[in-house]
Amino acid sequence: MSTTARIAVAVVVVAILAAVPWVGSDVIVQFGISTLLLAVLAQGWNIIGGYTGYASFGNSTFFGLGAYGVAIAMVQWNLPFWVGMIFGAVMAVAFAILLGLPVLRLKGHYFAIATLALAQVVAAIVSNIPLFGQNIGLVLPPLNNDAMFYELALALLVAATLTVAWLTRSRFGFGLIAIRENEEGAAVMGVNTTLYKVMAFALSGLFSALAGGIQAYWITFLDPASAFDISLNVKMIIMAVFGGPGTIFGPVVGAFVLSAISEVLSSEITSVAGLFFGIVVVAAVVLMPRGLADIIRHFRTSGWRYFIQNVKAHRI
Repeated sequence: MSTTARIAVAVVVVAILAAVPWVGSDVIVQFGISTLLLAVLAQGWNIIGGYTGYASFGNSTFFGLGAYGVAIAMVQWNLPFWVGMIFGAVMAVAFAILLGLPVLRLKGHYFAIATLALAQVVAAIVSNIPLFGQNIGLVLPPLNNDAMFYELALALLVAATLTVAWLTRSRFGFGLIAIRENEEGAAVMGVNTTLYKVMAFALSGLFSALAGGIQAYWITFLDPASAFDISLNVKMIIMAVFGGPGTIFGPVVGAFVLSAISEVLSSEITSVAGLFFGIVVVAAVVLMPRGLADIIRHFRTSGWRYFIQNVKAHRI
């Protein structure tokens, strides 16, 4: 498919998604808001995890900071929603830069472990600060306008996807891919690896924070446990890996497919939905470790042997 055809298809898909609040039921719209925000988180993680090759478990921290930015601005300072979005984004980006400078010197599982405990540490700190509502949390002013939240989430997902598309054609993006493939080699070629990694971490944190701000105003309640939930970070990683890390549309497709599967399982077989969802994820990792995007590229030539080759290649 040519680039023009891909852009045309993407525009049509966005137009169809934008029309959902005007033709869909309240349940569909609420499912759409949740799925779109998860897709933004997966796309944000894709920048640092998929393109740079650093598997971050700290993105849920940026999500929580963005959510608290909106909550503090609206509840404690009586400021409008958009000011809170900016405040939360600034907090998250500043935190990503300050944290990234020391932590991004670590590699592989050392980096993953260093970011894994981050959300719990920040949650413990926040729960002792009165401005953040401590353990009681903050209650935001309610706004019964799901259509607005849906369109905001869709606009944010489009912005995140366009940013990732820009990465695939920019010098900055090529630098990130070079770091992922061979960091020492990238440094020899003149790539400022520290600067590039910190910028990728901050960009990833920015989209996570903006998604957190929308989520906070939508659900109108925020406490440390829900804002810095580590399981949210696991979800965004699974969705990005399922769809295809390091691709433009893979994380978005992964978020939509897995959210739909999870929703169907939860409604049809409530008691064992988590078990079946786990089986789906494990089977996907075993049979297609490079995600749905890789299947689309190679299934036409390899057929069903594609899955057998993956199993043999990874000696499973």
